[in-house]
Amino acid sequence: MTAQPTASDRQREASDPRNSAWVNANAGSGKTRVLVDRVIRLLLDGAEPSKIMCLTFTKAAAAEMSNRLFERLSAWVVLPEPELRAQLAELGVDDGGPDTLRRARRLFTRALETPGGLKIQTIHAFCERVLQLFPVEAGIVPHFVMLDDRAA
Repeated sequence: MTAQPTASDRQREASDPRNSAWVNANAGSGKTRVLVDRVIRLLLDGAEPSKIMCLTFTKAAAAEMSNRLFERLSAWVVLPEPELRAQLAELGVDDGGPDTLRRARRLFTRALETPGGLKIQTIHAFCERVLQLFPVEAGIVPHFVMLDDRAA
């Protein structure tokens, strides 16, 4: 696993699920890190993985976010206790003792075993799914097919 850069106080504040945050920043400034941290903190707080949705503009961004999230969670399964505690502290998670460590180590399995998985997708994929589920309400013929750029 590649070393994670240290989160700033503002990034830690934005990743706290108790806060409402609007993240607007340049490329390479840490937006994806903040979002991944926020998802992890939601999961640590007991949120069901199936109830978390992350939307991005591009497939590449969705893949990058998913990769970073699962890379970090998979590393936590076997990370030595002092290093895991340090990473949790870096996230801004209070040390709740052995229960917090146990929950952190189980997040990878929880996320993988969630029916439908964590929803990290593009805005277009989300909208297409909504239209597939509710075509009549959207005024669309059921069983429509989306055209890709080439077919269009």
